[in-house]
Amino acid sequence: MSQVTYALDAHGVARVTLDAPASRNALSDSLLDELLAALEQAKGDDDVRVVVLGSSHDKVFSAGGDLKAFASDVPTIQKYTGLDRFPRLYRTIGGLGKPVICAAGGDVLAGAFGLALACDLVIAKEGVRFGCPEINVGVFPFMISALIYRNVPRLKANELMMLGELITADEAARLDLVNAVVPAEDFDAVVREWAQRLAAKSPLLMRMGKTAIDQTRDLSLDDALSALQAQLALAFTTEDIQEGVAAFREKRDPEWRMR
Repeated sequence: MSQVTYALDAHGVARVTLDAPASRNALSDSLLDELLAALEQAKGDDDVRVVVLGSSHDKVFSAGGDLKAFASDVPTIQKYTGLDRFPRLYRTIGGLGKPVICAAGGDVLAGAFGLALACDLVIAKEGVRFGCPEINVGVFPFMISALIYRNVPRLKANELMMLGELITADEAARLDLVNAVVPAEDFDAVVREWAQRLAAKSPLLMRMGKTAIDQTRDLSLDDALSALQAQLALAFTTEDIQEGVAAFREKRDPEWRMR
């Protein structure tokens, strides 16, 4: 049975849903393979303008890595080979060329915390928790530490990883790890509204912008400015930037030409 479902609506919103409730959406090799395939499908489909990554579980977005697999008798070299799925997943989201919303309708734990941090926007339901409790079962959040250190102040990052305690959605918002914390009754509507607002933007300029961010975020300031100057010059040549300015002046909705 499929562990990840995929659906595209009329607004260009692709909903990618983790759907393995029996395992609390544990990020097993098979689920990660399906998730990667769904994201690649969204990347290659010109009708997709935004991706919403959610969960069918009402309490847990994902419990993170598959602990059973960590402690299995599978040869170490085989385990090591399979670990490439996590960096591929984070790189795929960064290089998708389309905005990705993490719809955190349940607890976001361990490897899934890294998955949320890899997304462009995070909307959390009131009451959900975030964190990396791996250390409590003798594991360290090695892979997601790179994402945590890029998003969380150093001492707080150490606290999360070394104590393994969870934080509330409200605290995550105070740390700028969450864009919005929404009451349960409004959660689906707010996610839908944000997704449709993103889908209404120029897909071409959104792709160029997201790609530029992904490629320059770890460069030195001089190198980043040089690369971004070239991207801005390229944007000036597009018809969409001309259409966007014209629509603003004429007080009408733009008609994106994607060129």
